[in-house]
Amino acid sequence: MSVAFDETYDVVIVGGAIMGAMTAYYLSRDTGFTGRIAVIERDPNFAQASTTLSAASLRQQFSIPENIRMSLHGLDFIRNVKAHLGEEVDLGWHEGGYLILASEAGLPILKANHAVQKAEGADIALLSPQAMTARFPWLNVEGLSAGAYGLSGEGWFDAHALLAATRAAGKRQGATFITGEVTAIAREGARITGVTLADGRRLGCGVLVNAAGPRAGHVAGMAGIPLPVEGRKRCIFVLHCRTELPNMPLLVDPTGFWIRPEGAYQICGAPEPEEDRDPGEDFEVDWPLFEEITWPNLAFRIPAMEQVKLVRAWAGHYEMNLLDHNAVIGPHPEVGNFFFMNGFSGHGLQQAPAAGRAIAEWIVHGRSVSLDLDVFGYERVAANRPHAELNII
Repeated sequence: MSVAFDETYDVVIVGGAIMGAMTAYYLSRDTGFTGRIAVIERDPNFAQASTTLSAASLRQQFSIPENIRMSLHGLDFIRNVKAHLGEEVDLGWHEGGYLILASEAGLPILKANHAVQKAEGADIALLSPQAMTARFPWLNVEGLSAGAYGLSGEGWFDAHALLAATRAAGKRQGATFITGEVTAIAREGARITGVTLADGRRLGCGVLVNAAGPRAGHVAGMAGIPLPVEGRKRCIFVLHCRTELPNMPLLVDPTGFWIRPEGAYQICGAPEPEEDRDPGEDFEVDWPLFEEITWPNLAFRIPAMEQVKLVRAWAGHYEMNLLDHNAVIGPHPEVGNFFFMNGFSGHGLQQAPAAGRAIAEWIVHGRSVSLDLDVFGYERVAANRPHAELNII
């Protein structure tokens, strides 16, 4: 039975944070698209959005060429934001680099990743322990065999500013942003026909884009489509070290913790030890994670951090692809008007410009014109055929 809709849009995007906003921006500026766009967001203040709770960093240090290419587009977008969005935006871009450390056991993977990165044009150097000591004298290199260091093109920025500017650009170009929560998806055979919101509104659509972040698996499930994407809690701790740590990059230790500067402070984090559950609405900080795991490892690697003040902390959620820690991008192979941009597993913010551009191109031109992203298609999910990204932070 056909559903009577209150209003109809050519494209409905479920999720209005950076993925949904980038898609609306690129779609609304494409001269080949003249339709109506609705972006639906249940958390209009983005208090629990992965976008605004992230560490807001950008790197090219991946193991898969397509991930490097997507992040290089993100780099171009951030460096040239005025040319892209049409207005001056202070993103606070700090090109401080990543330093990914490897023990002897991890050295072969670090070297293999580095070869892929260099082939893709990323400006990454392999440093010996001696070279790291010379460049970063505050670093304890005990147990390390090498480090991969981003000489340029890697750093961190203001996620809130990027999100606000992108949404504003989409609005100027005619996209409609709606506050609401999608509670049902109408499907007739191999086509999505619309969505129902929590307040009872029914919106028809020609295309549905799943940009729902950690809730993407739930949204896909409403359309009868299995998608192995769930939230995974990640805590970020704000520290103040009394000792100056000059030229500090975003450092990633073999034990799993990461740390980078944030103004006069530092922020750090580490994977939660429990990886087998979706946190749902759990945004409580796991304080023992810092006291019992992160801090001891941090103080070993950076001895000055033995004397550190814990200022505050927050928790956010990764949208984790449980199959292979890689994004799922593009149309469903059978339900052709259902599009995925999900499961980025911690590197979504930096790849949002490339992902939004790709989805817009698929909708308008039938394929991703700018980048070949077929390796991230849903077909591998349906076939249970992982294509793993080895460099997850």
